Amino acid sequence: MQGDTPLTQNTHRSERPAFNKEVFDLQITLCSEGSRLTAFLSGELDQFSAERARDELDAALSDGRITRIEFDLGGVTFMDSSGIGVILGRYRRMMERGGSMSVMNAKGGVERLLRLSGVYTLCTERSSK
Repeated sequence: MQGDTPLTQNTHRSERPAFNKEVFDLQITLCSEGSRLTAFLSGELDQFSAERARDELDAALSDGRITRIEFDLGGVTFMDSSGIGVILGRYRRMMERGGSMSVMNAKGGVERLLRLSGVYTLCTERSSK
């Protein structure tokens, strides 16, 4: 029949369903001291949160005095390749400034992903709890 509502709808979404949002949110706390920016991340750093993480980090890095970024991942419970992209993109920005990057306190699967992806080879220091 014409004008009927289709029985199926496109279920592909670029964000998680609302009922999961609180469980999977990424919390970002940024602390700047002199030329150092420390990013404390907690939650899931994945395809759903990567854009917001990039935006917040890049806004903080708009201060051209920042030449060192430190990622404290002690609260990150999950990371996928989008999270690796967030870290590598900020690494490139630091290299353009002649700066450096460190990744600290990653645990479990996050630590393994960082190690296997080679991120630790780009860091000036690394510590895990």
